[in-house]
Amino acid sequence: MSAPDPAVTDLFGLVAYGELLAFDRLAADARLAPDLRRRAALSEMAAAEIAHYRWLADRLGALGATPEAAMAPYVDALRAYHDSTEPRDWPEAVTKAYVGDAITDDFLREIAGGLDGPDRALLLDVLHDSRYAEFAAVEIRAAIEADPRMAGRLSIWARRLLGEALSQARRVAAADDRGALAALIGRDGGDVSTLLRRLTEAHTARMVAAGLNN
Repeated sequence: MSAPDPAVTDLFGLVAYGELLAFDRLAADARLAPDLRRRAALSEMAAAEIAHYRWLADRLGALGATPEAAMAPYVDALRAYHDSTEPRDWPEAVTKAYVGDAITDDFLREIAGGLDGPDRALLLDVLHDSRYAEFAAVEIRAAIEADPRMAGRLSIWARRLLGEALSQARRVAAADDRGALAALIGRDGGDVSTLLRRLTEAHTARMVAAGLNN
């Protein structure tokens, strides 16, 4: 049996910790919801994150890696992102869910091309259900309709979320002493800088769709 690809182990460690931390934060942010319907919706989003974590942890185990060890190199960067972007209220919470999930999904789609069949399929399975993005976008637009001034505040918040996400992505890339993630991105003919530029372009289009300024 061939040895597991270290790039796959590193990638799944990164994504697994992202899913685990997203579960924690979404479950906490659900308490900001103005009613039980919205609280349940965000809680369902959290439940999806922990399910994705389990799939990735199981795959890491099958690759002969300990999930905790695979996730460890990414703890500081991902926690720094969440610690620096604590939402103050419900509109900020759903905007963070909308932006964060979308950036994650864009990243996974971009990098999936460098993986072999089964691992590519697993990575694409981790993409978020479109219902959750639609729910968050509806909530953002409703908040703006109720108070047009909210568009400016949430636009600034979304830009901050993107900036923090890209900053921590660069930190992860710089800390990748084995170069495994960069090599994986390069398999599909790209590089880290190109990937981050594409994520930014997709984010800009998504903000306009939600009624926010880019």
